[in-house]
Order: sequence, then structure tokens, then C-alpha cells
Amino acid sequence: MPGNRHSNGSDLHGNVPDRAEVALLLIDVINDLEFEGGQELLRHALPMAQRIADLKSRLRASGVPIIYVNDNFGKWRSDFNQIVRHCLEDDVRGEPVAQLLAPDKDDYFVLKPKHSGFFSTTLNLLLRYLGVHSLILTGIAGNNCVLFTANDAYLRDFRIFVPSDCVASIRAADNEHALRQMQQVLKAEIRASTELELTDLVEGSNGANKQQKTTAEGRDTGKAARAANGS
Repeated sequence: MPGNRHSNGSDLHGNVPDRAEVALLLIDVINDLEFEGGQELLRHALPMAQRIADLKSRLRASGVPIIYVNDNFGKWRSDFNQIVRHCLEDDVRGEPVAQLLAPDKDDYFVLKPKHSGFFSTTLNLLLRYLGVHSLILTGIAGNNCVLFTANDAYLRDFRIFVPSDCVASIRAADNEHALRQMQQVLKAEIRASTELELTDLVEGSNGANKQQKTTAEGRDTGKAARAANGS
């Protein structure tokens, strides 16, 4: 079940204590929004942030790990805590979003250098240690970093959920197009955050895992039979 520790106590040297089938990713929500189009994005990001905050609270109560996947803004000496302080204390446009979504001390974070949360980061390793099979993707921008992260999650066989009210882009039309792409191409399940039920996420994840295991076992059996027949 989500939130359970490893039964044998094995983890990444005691630093990854959670064990969960599902994880919530908050993509680029700690963001000063000080760029062209940032003011328009803020209009969509504020209601998005409130929905994410509600979802985060609900999932946290069920033991789901929370992972901030945040851009380093091209600064290779970036520190996530420094980015948080900048967005909360330097009178930037994104401050109200950061206030709603400031990380808690037991949340995870991954800094990324490019659009995808998986590109040249430790995200995949972290998810494997946690035992995650399903991802809930939230954040900004829906048609950019969320979409790129969803692409890479799909390539890695994660089951993808995207709450439609928890992603935002500069233009609403672009956001809607990205949601359709994720649904149609990446097989993501798109629904409102209030319609996400943890039981469904876990059961669906377990079903997908069983199907993958059955398929893999079938391939191994076929290989063994061909080898025995000398083919």
C-alpha cells in the first residue's frame, strides 16, 4: 500500500523510506514567472495551484510521496531551497503560486536542466527505489514541461494520470491541446482532480504490473520453447 516502508528496511541507505505504487509530481510550480507571458500564465496558474494544494493534502494523508520536479533556470549552481526562497521573498510574479505550493520538509525534489523531468536527472532512479508504477502529473506548463515529462514517463512504462485542473499553460487552447495529446498518444487518464481516487490508481497500477509480468513471462516461455526445439 502507498506509504508503507520496505518490509526488510532496505532502501537507498535509509534516505528513501517510502514505498508506494503512486507518486504525485509537481512540475515547475516553484517558478518566479518573470518571463514574457508570465502574467497571462499567472491567471491560469493561481486556480491551478489551489487545486494542486488540495490534491497534495489529500494524497499526503494517504501516504503518497510528493516529488517537486523543478527547473534549475539554467543555473548549474542552483539549490532548490534557494529557488523556493527567491520565489517567496523577492517580490516576484510567481510568489502567490509558491505560497500555495511551498514544499514541506518531507517532500522530495529533483532539479532538471531541460524540459523533461527525466532528462539528465535522478527522477527515474528515485521512482524505482520508491516502487512507483503510476504517476500523477501536475504543474506548468501543460504544453511544455508537463508534456515532455509525460512523454518520457510513457516511454518508461509508467501509468499516467493528469488532473485537467492541475496543469496550466500561457494559452488555454494550448493547454487543452496538450491534454488531448497526452490522452490520445500517451494513454494518459485525464480527469478532474476531485475525481481522482487513490484506490483506483493503485488497483489500476497493480493490474498493469500483472499484465506486464504476464507478457514478459510469456516471452520467456516462448524463448525457452524455441531453444528446446533448436529453433
